[in-house]
Amino acid sequence: MTREEVFESVNEIFRDVFDDDDITVGEETTAEDIEDWDSLEHINLIAAIEKEFGMKFTMGQVVSMKNVGEMVDIILKQVD
Repeated sequence: MTREEVFESVNEIFRDVFDDDDITVGEETTAEDIEDWDSLEHINLIAAIEKEFGMKFTMGQVVSMKNVGEMVDIILKQVD
């Protein structure tokens, strides 16, 4: 799976979780960039991503991710 394919899927997940078809995330996107991205939505987002890619984030990974690009890095390492 390419980085671009992961971003396409992640964008769809963000749009679904936040119920906003206008969301487009990139490498540097953070919770501060999306109005409704709070701690509860973060949990929903992580769960949706884990389900989509058939993988699990560790607690350390979840708390250390600084932006969507780092999230995609972790996904790519686990789905290869």
